[in-house]
Amino acid sequence: MAGTKEIKRRIKSVKSTKKITKAMELVSASKMKRAVSKTLASRLYANYSWDLLTSLSDKLEGEELTHPFFIENKNGNGKSLIVIITSNRGLCGGYNSQIIKKTIGMLKTSLSDQVDIITVGKKGDSAMRRTGQNVVATFTDFSDSVTLQEISPLSTFLTNEFKNGNYNNIYIGYTDFISALSQKANIKKLLPISKTELKDVIDSLGDKEEEKKKQKTQYLFEGDIDTLLQTLAEKLVKMQVYQMLLESSASEQSSRMVAMKNANEAAGEMIDDLTLVFNKARQAGITREISEISAGMASIN
Repeated sequence: MAGTKEIKRRIKSVKSTKKITKAMELVSASKMKRAVSKTLASRLYANYSWDLLTSLSDKLEGEELTHPFFIENKNGNGKSLIVIITSNRGLCGGYNSQIIKKTIGMLKTSLSDQVDIITVGKKGDSAMRRTGQNVVATFTDFSDSVTLQEISPLSTFLTNEFKNGNYNNIYIGYTDFISALSQKANIKKLLPISKTELKDVIDSLGDKEEEKKKQKTQYLFEGDIDTLLQTLAEKLVKMQVYQMLLESSASEQSSRMVAMKNANEAAGEMIDDLTLVFNKARQAGITREISEISAGMASIN
């Protein structure tokens, strides 16, 4: 059994660690609250966007769209681009490992050999380079409270690369925020926008739309529907990138808060265990000293 001095040193060390994890838990909880608030607020905007697209869904059938976002690119030489969103820092449980594992799995099973990677966050960048992937760009300067202005370079880069015919498909790997205790890694196809897929997404909302049918806003469209859809497509792509970054940010802070909470509880349990060991060691030391004194007194007599 370790000496009492060693045990006291370990207890002091664990208490210091517990203070750090508790502080990180509180900071992450505060950041999570802001991130979740922004995520839910943007979801409301996204719901209104889908409401507008639903009103246009009847016009989609049979329309020949000319916007490049709706047309499969034949000039990309079979190349695909994946954007993977991770964090710059660790200590956030399985947040990074889940999306990295899912991306690597997709690279091995679903895509061709010609795949380029764009990473958002240092953890994803190091993981992709370590596995030998071709990382063409890295974004690590997004703030915890990301804005539309901040993501403009990324969204512009993606749209320009697709318009210029450099890639056939563009995907984004991110983490869906479900709750503070649940996040789901997901890879979504960003470009091209398929009319069939768009119809499927709209139709999949049918049950919810039926419930809100009486409350649904009726839109009156004038002018060229194709032009309107083209304008919406530009905004939709940028909004999708923004929403995915918000979802990932909320998921990161939630994962970090839960990880630090678990670490804080584990530190408390370790302190209790070490305190018990310390008390036993001290009691054993006292008993030994009493025995030695008694033996000494007996030898004198």
